[in-house]
Amino acid sequence: MLRPRIIPCLLIHRGGLVKTQAFKDPKYVGDPINAVRIFNEKQADEIIVLDIDATANRVPPDFGLITKLAAECRMPLCYGGGVTTSDHAAQLVDIGVEKVAVSSAAISNPSLLTQMAAAVGRQSVVAVLDVYKRTGLLSRGYQVCTHNAKIVHKSDIFLIAQQLQDAGAGEIVVNSVDRDGLMQGYDLELATQLKHTLNIPMTFLGGAGSLDHVSKLITRLGVVGAAAGSLFVFKGKYRAVLINYPPPEMKDKLCRQALGSHSSI
Repeated sequence: MLRPRIIPCLLIHRGGLVKTQAFKDPKYVGDPINAVRIFNEKQADEIIVLDIDATANRVPPDFGLITKLAAECRMPLCYGGGVTTSDHAAQLVDIGVEKVAVSSAAISNPSLLTQMAAAVGRQSVVAVLDVYKRTGLLSRGYQVCTHNAKIVHKSDIFLIAQQLQDAGAGEIVVNSVDRDGLMQGYDLELATQLKHTLNIPMTFLGGAGSLDHVSKLITRLGVVGAAAGSLFVFKGKYRAVLINYPPPEMKDKLCRQALGSHSSI
C-alpha cells in the first residue's frame, strides 16, 4: 500500500553538508556521511542528497563520495547533481543509488529521461523542478530555474512538468526556491496545482519548518513525498545544528491523521 514519505534532504557543497536560504549563503552544518548514519538510526523513509556544486560547475557526480554514502545508507537513496547522461545514471544505480535525480539536463533535453528510463528503469528516474514564485509574471506566477537559480526558463512550469513526465520521469521533485530555508511552510497552492496536473509520484521540498507543515501537505495532497532540509538539521528558534527526525510511532500517527482528513480540493 502506498503511503506518504517524510524525506530528509541533504545539500552537499565542497564535500560538506550545508543548508541554504533561497539557494544562497550555504552554511556548513556537518559531515554528510555522519548525517546519513543518524538518519539510518532514526529510520527515515528515504533520503535525498543533492550536490549543489556539480551542475553549476559543469562537473560529473562525485562517484567516490556517493559510493561512501550509498555504502552507509540503509534507506532508499536519491542522488542528484551533475548527472547528464544515462551512463551516469547506470553507474549511480550500480553503486547503490535507488533514484537518480536530474534537473537542468532534463529540462534542456527531455529525451535524456527516456534514455535514463531505458537504462535503469523509470522508477529510478527523478526529475527536479526548482521553482521561483514571482508575482505578475507568466506561468501563473511561477518560473522554473536551474544552476542554483541562476538560469531562468521562460516555458510554462506546468508544460515543463508534463513534458518531463511524458519523457520518462518516474517521479518529480518540486523545490520552492523562494521558500528554501525559511521554514514557513510549503507552497500548498503550487503543490495542489501540480499534483492535479501529473499522474506520477511527487515530492515537495522547500519551506517545511514543523511537522504541522508536513501534516498540512499530506492532508491536502494525500500520498505524497514531504521533503525538508532545515526541519531535520536545525532545532529551536536559534537554529542550533541537530540532526533530528520524528520517531516511527510519531511519524505513522501523523501520516494516519493527515490521510484521515485528506482533502482532494
